[in-house]
Amino acid sequence: MSGVLSLGNRRELLVDHCLIERLEGARMALHHPQPQELSITCDAPWEAGGPGYPTVFFDNGRYRLYYRTSAGATGDSDACQCTCYAESADGIRWHKPELGLFEFAGSKKNNILWRGVMSHNFTPFCDTNPACPPHQRYKAVGGCKAEWGGEGLIAVVSDDGIHWRRLDDKCLALDGNFDSQNLIFWDAAGRIYRAYWRDHRVADPTVPNGRDVRTATSPDFLHWSGSRWLDYDPNRSGSPERDQTDDPSGDHHQFYTNGILPYARAPHLLLGFPQRYVDRGWTVSTDSLPEREARRRHAGQGIGGGRPTREGTVVTDVLFMASRDGERFFVWPEAFVRPGIQRPGSWYYGGAWYTWGLVETASALGGAPDELSFYIQEGVSRDGSGRLRRHSLRLDGFGSVYAPLPGGTMTTRPLTFAGRRLEINFSTSAGGRLRVEIQGQDGRSFPGFALDDCHLQYGDQLDRIVSWNGGDDVGALAGRPMRLRIELKDADLFGFRFAQ
Repeated sequence: MSGVLSLGNRRELLVDHCLIERLEGARMALHHPQPQELSITCDAPWEAGGPGYPTVFFDNGRYRLYYRTSAGATGDSDACQCTCYAESADGIRWHKPELGLFEFAGSKKNNILWRGVMSHNFTPFCDTNPACPPHQRYKAVGGCKAEWGGEGLIAVVSDDGIHWRRLDDKCLALDGNFDSQNLIFWDAAGRIYRAYWRDHRVADPTVPNGRDVRTATSPDFLHWSGSRWLDYDPNRSGSPERDQTDDPSGDHHQFYTNGILPYARAPHLLLGFPQRYVDRGWTVSTDSLPEREARRRHAGQGIGGGRPTREGTVVTDVLFMASRDGERFFVWPEAFVRPGIQRPGSWYYGGAWYTWGLVETASALGGAPDELSFYIQEGVSRDGSGRLRRHSLRLDGFGSVYAPLPGGTMTTRPLTFAGRRLEINFSTSAGGRLRVEIQGQDGRSFPGFALDDCHLQYGDQLDRIVSWNGGDDVGALAGRPMRLRIELKDADLFGFRFAQ
């Protein structure tokens, strides 16, 4: 059955064009996490420059957060850099335990768990490979190339996520500068380790389109394939038309970090949250951004000029992308997280920084289902207290197919499924609705599953079971090539699956 997608009973999200054959009066829509409470403020003496390159994950009943700070300068080779640790029972209220591991100002009463050059981008993960030895259950990588004071990409391991040791005296056999956040994780769907890191497509980092993402794979974390650049669909990260007035480089889509990880509720999907790096040059709008005089000094625009630096003209935000093979990503060109309303410490290079990791947390709305939590950096330490703020999003709610009240339809590509019931994640207005038709490959509806047979679905639910006049059991169609034709009116469809 060439060209027929086999879904089984896995959950599918509408984050790319893979499932969609045709849209009529409907469109794909990107959704955005909403800012919530502050989670972490870097206000301790050893937390200067933080929280840099943070990582978060849920593990054995607690949420764990790792982030870079510095007791001195903040360069790649600064030996004063620290990795700090915080934890939470609910992902909302955080505390910094006194670990007693490293001394600062004569005391070990702090939350430092590593110090040195590797702390510049110390990035841990919980290794879920079934073959992983228990004493290596937690792994982390960090470091930078030798000419910047490092050795290369170093691996450390731990049995508790707090006490770490080097895996061996060698660096991982990967090539790059490694001066950004370098990610490695176990891909359970692909049964392989994947690595992603920032590099430059050309040797000169000032050349537009220079910053991009490389990837490699390994069966055992030790022996790595040759690296390759990521590919992007529909083209190079959106590639908008060049505008020399607003942006001298004409480039809006250099990737500083990548934020790639498997999505736990649909692990065959790899989602990425790259940091988009945009040098806008000095324009009228730049002059209207917060902390004008400091920005002018950085850009060499102040009295007496000065050496221009990117901190005067570069701004950053977060994009969203998705992949089904780990190498080719569908990139939504609009921002997933914008820098936000102008305020001190915003609209800078390094602002709106994404913490690597997605976790589920309880909703503040009584009786509502859990939601996804993201942690976004703000303040970028320019006021001496860099911060992480939690942002929330509905489960699976990254993108949707949306149609306004006049209505629209989505028709899927041919597919097969296993299961007995069609479960949808959807949202409508009070006047909106959604209906589903199940068709054969010839475009004709199966008896009893036409659009007019479908009960109107309205509401806002993660797991609504669709029903028709004859009931909700679709098991008789399991394994047969078919299409879904979905009618929407003032409604969003985020995803679906065929459940047992």
